[in-house]
Amino acid sequence: MRDLVHNIGVKTAIAPAVQSAAADGAGIDLKGFGSVAFAINTGAIVGAGDFGAKVQESDDNVIFNDAPASVVIGSVPATLAASTAYKLGYIGYKRYTRLSLTKAGGTSIALGAVAVLGNASIRPVA
Repeated sequence: MRDLVHNIGVKTAIAPAVQSAAADGAGIDLKGFGSVAFAINTGAIVGAGDFGAKVQESDDNVIFNDAPASVVIGSVPATLAASTAYKLGYIGYKRYTRLSLTKAGGTSIALGAVAVLGNASIRPVA
């Protein structure tokens, strides 16, 4: 079947906004899905904004730790570029995952991210 829309879930990971500080995205519940990928989209960078992104994982959606490199697929540069799209995957076994935006310096970056959930246990996905 060529239909992807009915076979994936999509959730906001980081709401699109001008980000001026480090921030943690929303916890993404993986229950009912076998895979997740994050799509990150950047816009303008102001004042040499030096931002990066990392994947974190949790058992309870409260305490998050950085996901080990062995369960993260893909990579993003330490400093995200303006007007660029990136993708990261998570293949770990924790129930929750999220993106965490890091800041090393500068002023701000326009950024948003979504989590694309795949391999749904019940299809079609609403």
